[in-house]
Amino acid sequence: MPRFAPLTPEQWTPEQQKVADAIISGPRGAVGGPFPTWFRRPELASRIQQLGEYIRFQRALPVKLVSIAILMTARHWKCQYEWDHHSKTALKAGLSERAIERIRTNEPPDDLTRDEMAVYDFCRSLHRDRAVSDAQFAAAKTALGEEGVVELIAISGYYTMMAMALNVTDVPPTSGVRTTFP
Repeated sequence: MPRFAPLTPEQWTPEQQKVADAIISGPRGAVGGPFPTWFRRPELASRIQQLGEYIRFQRALPVKLVSIAILMTARHWKCQYEWDHHSKTALKAGLSERAIERIRTNEPPDDLTRDEMAVYDFCRSLHRDRAVSDAQFAAAKTALGEEGVVELIAISGYYTMMAMALNVTDVPPTSGVRTTFP
């Protein structure tokens, strides 16, 4: 039983329809995931979807590095929907099944490149400790540049917000398969 009653397109207000149109006409192509939740506040939904569109489809960082950051966030929040969706994206981007599994079980992957490991370490500390060390910042800056570090922070924050909405409203994974997080 969903925590928020689903809204059908016929129930959408003009403001909600405007947000839906922007989502559907953009790279997502459909309204799903946390957006039915955000529709309760159309102005907020509009701004969130614009930020998400930038982070997912217009950012500078490679998909593989972004996938590590998203999986670290999904793991931290034990977010079923986010994990299900983005573990598939990570695999397509070239992250190994072993690395994905080790992230799921909260173990450091042992097959990442130096740059990938810099992203992993940065995100692990950011979520676990709510800060990063000087060494982790320096490694991320070397791997990604200053602009990349800023994107990494934004990706972690955006997907934290998404995980919160998905977890609070208990949106199930698209595949229907729930992941166990130790």
